[in-house]
Amino acid sequence: MQDFTGKVALVTGASTGIGEAIAQELVHRGAKVAITARNSARLAATAQRMDPTGKSVFPLVMDARDPESVRSAVEQTQALGGQLHLLVNNAGITGPHDVPLNQYPIEDWHAVIETDLGGTFYGMKYGLPAIAAAGGGAVVNLSAVNGMVGIAGIAPYTAAKHGIIGLTRAAALEFADRGIRINAVGPGYVDTPSMAKLPALVREEMAASHPMGRMATREEVAKTVVFLLSTDSSFTTGAFYTIDGGYTAQ
Repeated sequence: MQDFTGKVALVTGASTGIGEAIAQELVHRGAKVAITARNSARLAATAQRMDPTGKSVFPLVMDARDPESVRSAVEQTQALGGQLHLLVNNAGITGPHDVPLNQYPIEDWHAVIETDLGGTFYGMKYGLPAIAAAGGGAVVNLSAVNGMVGIAGIAPYTAAKHGIIGLTRAAALEFADRGIRINAVGPGYVDTPSMAKLPALVREEMAASHPMGRMATREEVAKTVVFLLSTDSSFTTGAFYTIDGGYTAQ
């Protein structure tokens, strides 16, 4: 796969979980990477762990719900790295679980939609002109299996993840002739630190929902994302890649 030396990336929601693994894979392949999160202490600790020298990883406090915060993160990335070539819109929340739509708190609806779908929109609104100014590059947006199927009890999250796929495809068409490829991925259940906190029985049920009989590792998701950012996928745009162990094939 492509070496990313000389490339600058921005990965949102990267202090832990899938975002951290994506950023780590990009750093491993030579990129300079700005990572964002709302929790400044956790963000700083992740950046230090990922790059003790501070030369390749730039921690930026950002709130994906706030367009000005996202715009500032893009501008800071350009200032620190010189340009912006690669963008991964990963920041997201699931919101309350097992809540019927008619009982779902309106404030939680707004939080999920603004973080997941709004954050992806803001990331591309401000990130795409920056990537175009650098001569082109690639974007990957994190949807989920919920982007293809409905899952009861998390309707806003499902709506947001469906929306991300539509947003990705529209943006891909708009920027296809400007040297920017835009794709989305849809992970199933992923074995992240937050998943590790769940009861063993719940984790077993999640793993069993995939025909492959297990959850994905963070690294498996990261490698697919980085492939889509690389020139190895140079004729791929507007696509949606599932990383779900067969979940949506059922």
